[in-house]
Amino acid sequence: MEIFWYIVLIFMLATYVVLDGYDFGAGIIHLFFAKKEKDKKAITNAIGPFWDANEVWLIAAGGILFFAFPTLYASSFSGFYLPLIMILWLLIFRAIGLELRGQIHHPMWEAIWDRAFGIASLLLALFFGIALGNVVRGVNLGMVKDGVSTQEAHYFFLPLWNPTFSPQAEQLGIIDWFTILLGIISVIVLTIHGANWIIYKTNSALNPKLKDVIFKLNFVLLALVIFSLFIWHIIEPKPFHNFIDYPILWVFPLITFIGLFGLFNIKRFKKDGLGFLFSSLFLVGGLASTVASIFPNVLPSTNNVNPSLTLYNVAADAYGLSVGIIWFVIALILVIVYFIIQYKVFSGKMDDVGYGEH
Repeated sequence: MEIFWYIVLIFMLATYVVLDGYDFGAGIIHLFFAKKEKDKKAITNAIGPFWDANEVWLIAAGGILFFAFPTLYASSFSGFYLPLIMILWLLIFRAIGLELRGQIHHPMWEAIWDRAFGIASLLLALFFGIALGNVVRGVNLGMVKDGVSTQEAHYFFLPLWNPTFSPQAEQLGIIDWFTILLGIISVIVLTIHGANWIIYKTNSALNPKLKDVIFKLNFVLLALVIFSLFIWHIIEPKPFHNFIDYPILWVFPLITFIGLFGLFNIKRFKKDGLGFLFSSLFLVGGLASTVASIFPNVLPSTNNVNPSLTLYNVAADAYGLSVGIIWFVIALILVIVYFIIQYKVFSGKMDDVGYGEH
C-alpha cells in the first residue's frame, strides 16, 4: 500500500513539474527576452488560462503527503519552514504579477508587475531545484551535534546556509554549492521547457529566437548534467546502487537522455509540440531517476545516529491508506475530466486569447 501511494505522490509531483514548470519557464523568458509589448502579450496568452489550474497539482501533492506520509509531512514542513514561506510569497507575487498588470495601462505600473512575474518565476525555478538538491543530499535528522542527537529522530531545521557553504558539514544549510548546482540546472531546463510551450501555443515573432536559445542552452544543460553526475559521488559514495541491483530502473535515465538529446533537433522540428514533448521527457525522466536513486529513502539522514526517513517508516496506518483509495479514484476522475475540457477548450494557438486585458 505504501508503494501505491508513493507512486501517486511522485506522479502528482511530476505532473506539477511538467505543467507549472512551463509557467516558470515562460516567466523567465518574459523577464529576459520579451522586450516588445506584443511578445509579452504572446507569453501571458500562452499560459494565462492554465497557470492557476497547474498549481492545483502542488496542493494535491501536499494533501497526499499529509494523508499518506504524515511523519514526512511533519518533518519536512518544519525543517524546510524558511524556504517554504519564501516559495509561498514567490507564488503569490507571480500570480499578482499576472493578474494586476492589466488593471492600469501605465508604463511604470506594467513594468513593476512584469518584473514581479519574471523574478518570481526565476526564483521559483531556482528554489525548487535547490529543494530537490536537499532531498538528494539529505538533512541532519535529530539535529545531531558532536555525535549526540539533540532532537527527536525525525526532526530537523535548516538555516538558509551554513558558514562553510558545504553539503558535507555537520550543520547543514538549505543553500550550498551542491544544491545551488541543481538549482541552476532547474532554471535552465525550465527556461527551455517554457520556451517550448510558447513555441507550441503561439505564433509569436519571438519563436525563431527561442529555438536558438533552446539549442544553445541545451549544450549548457548537457554539460551541467554530466558534471552533476560526477559531483554526486562526493555526496553519495554509491549513487547508482539501485540501478545496479534493479536494471529495469535504467529506463528512467534513458527517458531523461532521450529528452535531452531530442532537444538538439529543435530547429528541425516541423511540429511545434515536439520540443515541449522532449523537454517534458527530460523533466519526468530526471525526477524519476532521482527518486529511484535514493529509494526507499524519502529523506536521507546525513548522520549515523538517526536513520533515514524511508517510505515505510513515515507511512500512515494501512487501514487509512486503503480507505483513501476510494476518494482518490473519485478525485482523479474529476480532475481528468476537468483537464480534458480545459485543454480542449484552449487547444491550438493562443495568440488571440487576450489574457489579463481590462
